[in-house]
Amino acid sequence: MNVWSPVPPQDYLPIKDHGLIGDGRGCALVGRDGAISFMCVPRFDAPPLFCSLLDRHRGGSFLLTPDGLRLSRQHYVEDTGVLVTDLRTDTGVVEVTDAFLLRPDAQLEVDAPVGAGELVRHARVTRGSVDLRVLVQPRGETQAERQTAGWRLTCPQQSLKLYLTASRPLPGPRCTLPLSHGEDLWIRLRWSDQRDAVPGRPVSQRLDNTVRAWRRWSAFVVDDPPRADLVRRSAITLKLLDYVENGAIVAAPTSSLPERIGGDRNWDYRYAWIRDAAYTVFALRRIGLPDEAGGFLQWALTAAWRDGRLRVLYDVDGRPPPPEVIDDELEGYRRSAPVRWGNAAAEQIQHDVYGELLDCAFQWAATGRPLRTGLWHRLSGLAEQARTAWRTPDHGIWEVRTHGRPFTYSAAMCQVALDRAARLATRLNLPGDANTWAAEARYLAGRIIHDAWDERMNSFTEHLGERGGLDASLLALPLRRVLPADHPRMVATTQAITERLGAGDGLLYRYLPQESPDGLNEPEGAFLLGSFWLVDNLAGQGRVDEASELFDTLCSYASPLGLFAEQIDPADRSFLGNFPQALSHVGLLSSAVVLARAERGVRPELSTHAWFQ
Repeated sequence: MNVWSPVPPQDYLPIKDHGLIGDGRGCALVGRDGAISFMCVPRFDAPPLFCSLLDRHRGGSFLLTPDGLRLSRQHYVEDTGVLVTDLRTDTGVVEVTDAFLLRPDAQLEVDAPVGAGELVRHARVTRGSVDLRVLVQPRGETQAERQTAGWRLTCPQQSLKLYLTASRPLPGPRCTLPLSHGEDLWIRLRWSDQRDAVPGRPVSQRLDNTVRAWRRWSAFVVDDPPRADLVRRSAITLKLLDYVENGAIVAAPTSSLPERIGGDRNWDYRYAWIRDAAYTVFALRRIGLPDEAGGFLQWALTAAWRDGRLRVLYDVDGRPPPPEVIDDELEGYRRSAPVRWGNAAAEQIQHDVYGELLDCAFQWAATGRPLRTGLWHRLSGLAEQARTAWRTPDHGIWEVRTHGRPFTYSAAMCQVALDRAARLATRLNLPGDANTWAAEARYLAGRIIHDAWDERMNSFTEHLGERGGLDASLLALPLRRVLPADHPRMVATTQAITERLGAGDGLLYRYLPQESPDGLNEPEGAFLLGSFWLVDNLAGQGRVDEASELFDTLCSYASPLGLFAEQIDPADRSFLGNFPQALSHVGLLSSAVVLARAERGVRPELSTHAWFQ
């Protein structure tokens, strides 16, 4: 939807008025006002170079916009991570193209460095004339030194040296340049050292090479699901969150965008959650991109064995993230403090991680990929841990900041771990007690069906063996084959969740804090992934028309660029939470495939179904 819209006069753009660019190492958000308002380089979890999205005065920004801006629009160059922003004033129109440049030999299909460590911004006046404002102001104290080819910026807070060059002389990192129809300006911001630069190639050619690299990769995406445009954009967005050097996948590229304006639910998502990454590779495999699973699997198990403990999340190197701290210098998006860096959930116990990894390995092997002996040794060890882990409380998929509880989803994913380990050992003749794992998986499935059921609510609940509230994560049980979507108790649970957690127009809350204490006890927005899970359950119950209608409704919530945040405010449909959120795009991809296959009368998981016989 590439239409002109007024640039809001408020001091913070809506979250949905941003696009994402990146190079598989770092990334940036580009606003519809021409400002890069959040950017972390040289890697996703580095201290932000620009973060005016979290404080318009002190956060720092890279602005390229005309004076007197009135209207704007954005679109991606088709099938790429290259973004175009059109900016209109009363006197003219300027087109700004933004990209992280890729290396000439970049192959996004393999886990290897592809970024050149350089951002390019190309402004071209397409009508009339404009006075183009340039502002390069990183967060914190910055020293600017003129050099022969431009400017060197020293940024102590980020421990970076930046090199700013342009196709015409820049009087400084802050200036205004008059441009008329047909004139243009190329600006390059480089953070790599000289050895990573690619000399002798015009920047326009390097941008063309970047476009071609993206299109080579996106050509692998299947093109037959409903809303193929959003499917392709979601796949590219997930690739932009993939740390291509080792297979880590971050949950989102931002920190502290609030799940409630004025609330305390502000978290740092620039890390790799085992759960989120496993869901991501699951979705990518289903749309024709299976190789991402192998990189993630190796990365996750290497991280787990580095310190002998499988954690909930890691930094992109596979190490524990830094301790969670509050940044008192920044006011937060729309003054929604606190701003946090680091994430304390890294120290939580969440038992679902066993099932996430075993299921990922199962999908990998069931589609013809090899499981090396060392890899299987580690995986079978996780299955052994799952045998007893489900009996102890944990903090659950939603990472409650209270004492642990016996969450149904956590137990269900331990069941998945045991089931997949048994099937892998049997099918591939691998060492391990397959019969015991299979028997315990069946036993645990039975415990879930009986102990999580609440006759009074006519639904499964969030807990095993004790009264609990409704939880949208229960909708994931059929997706992981814990029990069928058309099981009578799953049908009843689907109905209960729709009625009691519904936020209107197809949206769902994760849970109700007053019934399911999470340590924060304040409301939040509707969680998009839960609604996509509902699509999958409706399809699995044979209610394909209802599922398709809900899917179309959810697609209508996408930003004009086809991006999704973590949550939506049911009151005004604005975006909440970190953006773009990997799990929301995962939900769209999975539901699109489910509907495409349901409409053709094909099982959603045809490629692995034989292994469940």
